[in-house]
Amino acid sequence: MSITTENEMIGMQHASDAVAATLKKMREFAKPGISTKELDDYGGELLAQMGARSAPLLTYDFPGYTCISINGEVAHGIPSAGKILKEGDLVNIDVSAELNGYWADNGGSFVLGEDIYGHGRLVETSKEILRKAISNIKGGVRISEIGRLIETEARKAGYTVIKNLTGHGVGRNLHEEPHEIANYCDRFNISRFKKNSVVAIETFISTRSTIADTQADGWTLRGNKGGFVAQHEHTIMVTGGQPVILTARNGIWE
Repeated sequence: MSITTENEMIGMQHASDAVAATLKKMREFAKPGISTKELDDYGGELLAQMGARSAPLLTYDFPGYTCISINGEVAHGIPSAGKILKEGDLVNIDVSAELNGYWADNGGSFVLGEDIYGHGRLVETSKEILRKAISNIKGGVRISEIGRLIETEARKAGYTVIKNLTGHGVGRNLHEEPHEIANYCDRFNISRFKKNSVVAIETFISTRSTIADTQADGWTLRGNKGGFVAQHEHTIMVTGGQPVILTARNGIWE
């Protein structure tokens, strides 16, 4: 969507605050020994308390309020009572929701407890690439150039990117134009970021894989070559200068 009025800005900020606060509190709630379903139920309760509705549940009938992906899972992990969090796990939580007709999306990967498996560098690289990508977005910038930046920075750090998962427009629906804000330079994408538009920018930084394949459950994505992936995502409003980070309250850069 394009924000054209103060009321639209307020609506988007409220929706963004809801998903951001939920993501932050879920990350703080996560601990070894609890199941991903317990973590997801907690997130669902938080959204409900704010009057927000889970976007994946509402839009796709996803079997959970949030997507929780563990270790080798890239994205869209289904919360499960049988999936127990352990020390050192690479955990990704993606929270998106609708509130009063506005939709916002954010996510983040983190290491649970002590970094005993060495995932920390991947996580920090993903965070910093997202920061750099967002800082270079303004009205008129080619979407493909941000993809080039993300992939270039990933390669410098010794990583790859997942090419079939992308950022996207958001606001009046979960997914809007531009439908693909890729993590690489898609030379066929000649579109540019538009001032006042709302987009969800996300990184998918990988140790090995370049494609995310859907598993037998119809939801969970895993890398085509294995390894691990870190994802971080903010909903932002594009301006003529530095973007407004609407989901800043999630604390993924703290």
